[in-house]
Amino acid sequence: MSALSQSALTPEEKKVTEWLASRKEGMVALLRELVDTDSGSYDKAGVDRAGDVVARFHKANGLDVEIVPDSRFGDAVRARLPNPTANDQRPVMLLGHRDTVFPQGEPTRRPFTIKGARAYGPGVADMKAGVMISAFVAAAFAECGGLAAPLLMLTTSDEEIGSPSSRPVIEAAARESRCVFNAEPSRLPAGTDFARDQKQSVTSGRKGGVFMRAEFTGKPAHSGANYEKGASAIVDLGHKIPKLQGLTDLEKGITVNVGLIGGGQTVNTIAPSAWCEIDLRYVTAAQRDEMVGKIKAIVEAPEVAGTSAVLSIKGEFLPLERSSESAALYDTYREAAAAFGIGVTAEFTGGCADSGFTAAQGTPTLCSVGPIGGMAHTPDEFLEVESIVPAAQVLALAVMRAAAKVG
Repeated sequence: MSALSQSALTPEEKKVTEWLASRKEGMVALLRELVDTDSGSYDKAGVDRAGDVVARFHKANGLDVEIVPDSRFGDAVRARLPNPTANDQRPVMLLGHRDTVFPQGEPTRRPFTIKGARAYGPGVADMKAGVMISAFVAAAFAECGGLAAPLLMLTTSDEEIGSPSSRPVIEAAARESRCVFNAEPSRLPAGTDFARDQKQSVTSGRKGGVFMRAEFTGKPAHSGANYEKGASAIVDLGHKIPKLQGLTDLEKGITVNVGLIGGGQTVNTIAPSAWCEIDLRYVTAAQRDEMVGKIKAIVEAPEVAGTSAVLSIKGEFLPLERSSESAALYDTYREAAAAFGIGVTAEFTGGCADSGFTAAQGTPTLCSVGPIGGMAHTPDEFLEVESIVPAAQVLALAVMRAAAKVG
């Protein structure tokens, strides 16, 4: 870590950040436990085991823990650190998800490992490291004080599939909060090395995303004896794929991708059914309804006589749009990082996150304040180990300063 500018910090800030500096071994241990706990989004039992790891840590460090149950997906874990003397009782919110995109058994196949300067394992960057540093930041305030606001840490269970159960929990928490820090992984600016350059990139904005499924119904017939009596759902779908893809407008930041298809009964039957799944990405909230309407019109207008189709929305993220309040929160974070000699830049990304839900509630939100990582959703996903402690220290300092500006 770069030399700390001691004159830039108050005694309270020094106490909190020095406490975090002494906890690297514990941070790595908690990260290892989280990564080695299987928690694919659809594995409720596994996601809940990862939630238990987080809840136990909070309780051991003096936070009040509430479990928000869900019957289908993992439960949400809500932890609070009250501050009854704060003039403004709205908490600062630390947001994160503990689910991953990986199939069951992935941590057994490739458990948490450290090779050189990087850690590897399923979800190590996206975003179990962010959950871990947020938990340690909360523990630092519980131990050291110094925060002029209540603190709320919300750990959710299904972000990787659009937060179908967590969205209302996130939105309700955002409405009661003064600001939100979402610890998705930060990134290395192009051509830099963290140990050498002490630079990171956070997120200035994110696209919104809508995940849709189209179901096509045709009329079966024997493909040899009664070909003319059938109506192929597969052919109907096939005609529509180029039209759907053609809605992409890269200049406007809009993309439409037919990512999965299937259908048919047997090779010698005119297909009675087919399906596809469609990914829409857009930049501004104003684009969303227009694009969904265009997709629906293409899907549901028959290209083959005798066929029909319906479109349904399976999951959705809102865009993270920049506001003057979120820009001010970014400035607070950037100045906090500068106190540790770390240069911060911000970039726009097409990836979606729960931060769009909080920003849509009008709550100032900053995303990607976790440790530096990359190659998410792949077997090569990595985390820069030497960024763990600085990420926790910068987050804690930014939280303290954001709280002080309001409360």
